[in-house]
Formats: sequence, structure tokens, C-alpha cells
Amino acid sequence: MEKANAIPSASSSLNERFNLAFGLTALIWITGLVGHFTPLLEWPALALYVIGSISVVVWRGRSKGEWVEMYLAGGDLNKSLKWGGIAGGILFVMDIVNTVIYYSKGAPPMTDMLGILINKNFLFFFPVLVLAEEFLWRGLMLSAMVEKGLNAHLSVFVTAVCYVLNHYAVAPVGMYERGLMAMMAFPIGMLGGYIALRSKNVWGSVLVHMITMISMVLDIFVIPNLVH
Repeated sequence: MEKANAIPSASSSLNERFNLAFGLTALIWITGLVGHFTPLLEWPALALYVIGSISVVVWRGRSKGEWVEMYLAGGDLNKSLKWGGIAGGILFVMDIVNTVIYYSKGAPPMTDMLGILINKNFLFFFPVLVLAEEFLWRGLMLSAMVEKGLNAHLSVFVTAVCYVLNHYAVAPVGMYERGLMAMMAFPIGMLGGYIALRSKNVWGSVLVHMITMISMVLDIFVIPNLVH
């Protein structure tokens, strides 16, 4: 009887996580769409994205004990961090090279993002943003899809695409700059997804993301001055 009762409970908990992941994503995107046509722009969606993602994952971990299921604990941490460092290093070099080529051809700088980072002091907000993104896409959503028995490769691809599209929903900058960020988001999402999938640990994906955020800061603040 105890085993019979445990199975529906585990299944119910999984379904809750799955629904929360996609429900929160839908709510963020709707909020971003509505905000885009108001003076508030995408700021409410960005706030919901960060606060909602971290809050949901921490709540599930504390109340349901799902830290391992969401890849925030357990798994192979050393393997995760090792591949996170390797993947992050590769993306770092690729991003710097592409940015140098980009500015060498006379392409416009990311003025909107530069204004947000300097005028609104959002530069030090990046680590929190990275945690929110990884907790939602690789922690909550990917783990729930895989645990449900969905194809692992498809799960990585879907979460990466959602991460890419999310840049259009929550980034309070022009569409051109959203597109540039979305282009970088896809390899981050794919590599981070496979690292989390293979190691059952999200922290390597967090490391990939942190390293690429450093390259993005260099893209905005340093490289334009070196090239021009």
C-alpha cells in the first residue's frame, strides 16, 4: 500500500514541476508582450523572470525536497564544472573573435544595453540573472521534461529555444540588440543543456553562462574601444 501511494505522489509532484516550468514561461512572455506596448516596456516581465524563476525553484527545493530532481544537488558536480569550464572557454573565444569582426566591419554598438548597464547600474545584476535563467531552463524545465520520459535531445533543444525566445520577451532593449543576444543564447542553451543532462547537475551550465556573461561585458565595454 505504501509503494502504491508513493507512485502517484511522485507523478503528481513531477507534473506540478512540469506545469510550473511552462506556466511560468507563458506568464513571463505574456507580461513581456503586454509591457512592450505600455510605458513599462519589458521591465515587469524581466522582474517576473528573475524573481519567479528563483522563487519557484527554491520553493520546490525547500518544500518538496526536489534539489536533486532539479539538478541543483547531486549528480556529478566535478564532471559538470569541468565541461562547463571547457564549453565556457570555447564560447568565450568565439564570442570575442566574432565581436572583433563585428565591430571591424563598422557595425553599430549595443547602445541600449550599454545605457542600461551604466545608467541603471545593472552590471552587478548579471550573476542573479544567470542563476534565474539556469534555474528555470536547465533546472526546472529540462529536468521535468527528461523525468517525464521525453526525448533527451528534444528536451535540450526545446529548453534552448525557449531560452532564445525569452530574450525577445524580457530584454528592455531594441529588437536588433535582442537578436544579437539571442544568437549567443542558443549555443549557451544547447551546451548548458547537455552538460546538465549528462552530469545531472546544473552548476556546469551556470559556469558556462557566467563565462559568456564576462565575454559580453568585454563586448560592450572594451572591444569597441580597441577596434575603433
